[in-house]
Amino acid sequence: MRGRVLHAGAASGPVLHLTEPLSFWGGFEPVTGEVIDIHHPQRGKTLAGAIAVMRESRGSGSAPGALAESIRRGTGPAAIILVSPDINLAIGAAVAEMLYGKRCPVIAVDRMVFNALAEAKSLRIEADGRITIV
Repeated sequence: MRGRVLHAGAASGPVLHLTEPLSFWGGFEPVTGEVIDIHHPQRGKTLAGAIAVMRESRGSGSAPGALAESIRRGTGPAAIILVSPDINLAIGAAVAEMLYGKRCPVIAVDRMVFNALAEAKSLRIEADGRITIV
């Protein structure tokens, strides 16, 4: 499988399928990596080291800062896979790489690929956008 690379990088880790959009500004705690939105189905789950698989994000122009801070702290996702490309998340990942030298690939995939990845337990992502279920 292959996705469209929004921010390149290699990563592997367990899948955290977010069944609803997540706001990285207000719905996510960058200090702990925890989903804190009281209305989110995955509230209490941590993104730290996980490959976040979600159809789309929800949020604002503040999301890049929260994502970059979590990547800096090591509490952010190992990678993010979306159906709807999100420039804010790609910018957050790019900022984390530029300022802190830490990578978090952001990949967009079509719905069929998304459905397969959402059911996976663990994934590996290559810098060219190749995604392998492991």
